[in-house]
Amino acid sequence: MIQETYSDGISEITVTGSIVRVDLMSLSPSERDAHGNPVPMLRQRLIMPADAFANAADLMQTVKQSLIESGVINPGQAAREPVPFAGARPGRNTSPNFS
Repeated sequence: MIQETYSDGISEITVTGSIVRVDLMSLSPSERDAHGNPVPMLRQRLIMPADAFANAADLMQTVKQSLIESGVINPGQAAREPVPFAGARPGRNTSPNFS
């Protein structure tokens, strides 16, 4: 059996030299922000060489196009308002999807 990890999104992507670190986050089942929304929390980190990350990004673009063509997602839908990530470092973009 393989281990599976669920993620609600990516909280940060950091590039150091030729290494890319992708922080996966999920929404806390118990912690809430001031507005009662679940707080995003770092759950796991993927670390890979830059060329492997580029290949993964290409593969994700291919899958995204398939999802659009099959009607699973609609590229014209308004993007969700980004939720500030609780683990963000000061001075960094706090979007849960980009660094």
